[in-house]
Amino acid sequence: MIQRRLSDYILTLKNQFPVISVSGPRQSGKTTLLKSLFGAYTYINLENPEDRLEVEDDIKGFLNRFAHNGLVIDEAQNIPELFSYLQIFVDNSGEMGKIVLSGSQNFLLMEKISQTLAGRVGLVNLFPFSLEELKTSNYWKDDVYDFIFQGFYPALYDRNIAPGDYYPGYIQSYVERDVRSLKNIGNLNTFHRFLQLIAGRTGQILNYSSIANDLGIDHKTVRSWISILETSFIVFLLNPHYRNFNKRVIKQPKLYFYDTGLAVSLLRIRSKEALYLSHFRGNLFENFVIAEYYKSMLHSGLQPDAFFFRDRSGNEVDLIIDKPPDLYPVEIKSGETITPDFFKGLIKYQDISGVKAQSSFLVYAGCKSIQRKHAYVLSWKELDTLKQ
Repeated sequence: MIQRRLSDYILTLKNQFPVISVSGPRQSGKTTLLKSLFGAYTYINLENPEDRLEVEDDIKGFLNRFAHNGLVIDEAQNIPELFSYLQIFVDNSGEMGKIVLSGSQNFLLMEKISQTLAGRVGLVNLFPFSLEELKTSNYWKDDVYDFIFQGFYPALYDRNIAPGDYYPGYIQSYVERDVRSLKNIGNLNTFHRFLQLIAGRTGQILNYSSIANDLGIDHKTVRSWISILETSFIVFLLNPHYRNFNKRVIKQPKLYFYDTGLAVSLLRIRSKEALYLSHFRGNLFENFVIAEYYKSMLHSGLQPDAFFFRDRSGNEVDLIIDKPPDLYPVEIKSGETITPDFFKGLIKYQDISGVKAQSSFLVYAGCKSIQRKHAYVLSWKELDTLKQ
């Protein structure tokens, strides 16, 4: 079993909060992780009709029977009234870390937690494997495009499922189960086209009106659908950096997928070789690097301090890590051979910000890491060493 980085943080929260909530996308490994960390706890899954009926029949009695010795409740949002009973139970017991909640429908789970359990819950999110987690496993690959094409969902590794067999079913199940439970989407074909369209815009400035025009729908609908994708841990938005030195900066965010394999599937790229030749290669490599940084932060219990910089003159840096008082600009290039052009964005940003070369990074698809005049050149294989 691959050791998940989030484990240490969950065990820390166990001693600090009466309830722990673990959210994340479907099939990211939540159940496996919780069973390994809380093997002595009673486990119950509220998507199982028999388990749900047992709990609904006598919620108070159920908690009194099992919770004092530890209880993991999977898909807890399926019984909304459970949360009021949990509030009373944890307030009366005063015990730490005896209740663990898990769910894939984050919006519904967080809605119930904020209504009844605010201040009583340690919140964490588990995402698919990170590069760091696979680094010492038998699943390590020496070609970054293998990882970008395959993605990081555990089933692709644990059960040796081919991406072409996995992602179409994942997308269909996601649309049917999660999106339609949150939003009444009449035309699923339009929503599928929407998913494909935003996959083609990964790493680009998000323009709601442009997407709406391409689909023939209202821009408010596009905003609503992207919000659902964010809530469901499919995409995230990278905001522009505002501790800037030029007020004429871009104000719209960029869009990225948490998992590149999902984006590759939506783009109908059928092989690693086709990915390497695709004009989306640079965007997907950029997505891969930024998603890895996001996962490393979130799996450490930290909020990502990540932004991008672009002004209206076209000067751009792909990733700005803002750790006051320090800034760490990171340029991302999908090439394997370093050329002087790779440093242009960093040099311009250094000129206007005063950031030194020692605090600047160039992440690329090659294998050698080395300090260069304008930045530290970092191989994709050493992404786990990027400033945290």
